[in-house]
Formats: sequence, C-alpha cells, structure tokens
Amino acid sequence: MNSKGIVKHIVEWIKEYAEKNKIKGFVVGVSGGIDSAVTSTLGAKTNLPLIALEMPIHQATNQVNLSKEHITWLKERYPNVKSECIDLSELYESFKKLVSEKKEIKNNTISLVNTRARIRMTSLYYFAQLNNYIVLGTGNKVEDFGIGFFTKYGDGGVDISPIADLLKSEVYSLAKELEISKNIQKAKPTDGLWNDNRTDEDQIGATYDELEWAMLYNGNYKDLNQRQKTVIDIYQKLNKINKHKMIPIPICEIPKKLK
Repeated sequence: MNSKGIVKHIVEWIKEYAEKNKIKGFVVGVSGGIDSAVTSTLGAKTNLPLIALEMPIHQATNQVNLSKEHITWLKERYPNVKSECIDLSELYESFKKLVSEKKEIKNNTISLVNTRARIRMTSLYYFAQLNNYIVLGTGNKVEDFGIGFFTKYGDGGVDISPIADLLKSEVYSLAKELEISKNIQKAKPTDGLWNDNRTDEDQIGATYDELEWAMLYNGNYKDLNQRQKTVIDIYQKLNKINKHKMIPIPICEIPKKLK
C-alpha cells in the first residue's frame, strides 16, 4: 500500500472539492479515535482553516485525554487549525429527562445512544454554518459500506467522506504515515457512545480484521471453520439490517401520466 501516495491524493481531493465549491474551511469532530485523528490531519494538510471540535457527553477520561493529545499535536504542527470544546452532557441530560417522562417508553437505551451522535452532528453543523465550512466525515469503508456501523444523521451526517474508501487496516497505515500519536494507534476502537466505555469489538462481536476478511470473502461457506462462519454470519446480518443507511433514500417516483 502506497500510504504516502494515498495521503497526497486525499489531501488534493479535499482541496479541489473546497475550491470548486467555494468552501472556506472544515469542521471535524475529534473523539480520540484513529479515524477522526487521520481525517482531521488530512484536512489540516490542505492548509485551509480547520476547526477540531471536541464534543464530550459523559466521556471516559481516556477518550478525553486522547482527543486533547491529538488536538494539541495538530495545532502545534498546523497553524491553520483551531479548536473548540463544548461539553454536551448537560444538553443530553435535559433531552433524556424530557423524553423519559413519557411513561409508555420501556426501553430507550439504543435511541438515547444514537441521540448522542445526533446532538454532536447538530453541533458540527452549527460551527460549519457559522464559518461557511463543511463537515468532514470520519467513517471508514468497513463501517460505512460493510456493516453500517454508524448513526444515521449522527456521525453519518457529513458533507464529504475522505477516508470512506479505506478499510480500517488502511486507515491505520495512514495513521503511521501521518505520525499520529502511538497512544491513539494502540487504543481499542470505540464509538464513545456508551457509559461503560465498551469497544466496537464488544458491540459487534468481531474485530475489524475479521470484518475486513468477511467483507472480501467470496468462497464457499462450507469450507470455513466455526469462527469464520460466525464472523461471516455477523457481517451478513449487520450488512442486511443496516442496508438502509448505506443506500440512497428511496424516492417515490410519480408516473408522468399522473402529473
């Protein structure tokens, strides 16, 4: 893999998009994870203004520390980078209290988890619109087009997706090329949406390496061992139930004779 060449290609692609559409700069949500670290660095390398935005919601200390470490590093290297931090915990709790008053709701855990991501999306676009910037997406190929591991209109609500054609392993290769903090490179991937600090692997039931293998596998299911079959089953199940996130929104086309 030509990591140096890919970095150059993505940076030029972002710059060309901005110039063509008269975009003044970018906003990126920085979580302390590998995807947002790589994306924010690629955006910074365009030399256009970039806001690295921290948006903690009851965030684990290790995630906050990694986020701050990356932003500090980014600002030291790239003078075009500024940062903002807005703690959304109180806003989230207010919303949570409001909807929890509905007595008929028995289990809203997943809805509230996704609400965190959607509150963050709203915050990203607040800063983007203030400055005539756009929001850079941080999703990779496995998440965005393999298993749909993102929140619709949450972290999936972006303007352009610089790393969405890269597998997770390829994102790590770019992180090494970009000299992203070793602490971030070694940290277990997590979406940071759960109070118990669970990892992506905890939620999915498979590692990203396994999911990449499943995404590319086209052999005979019968030839697989039990673990491989389990991973294929996980991949296919998530791909199917999250397909609605990965395809364009269905449009009801009206027949010409009715117009």
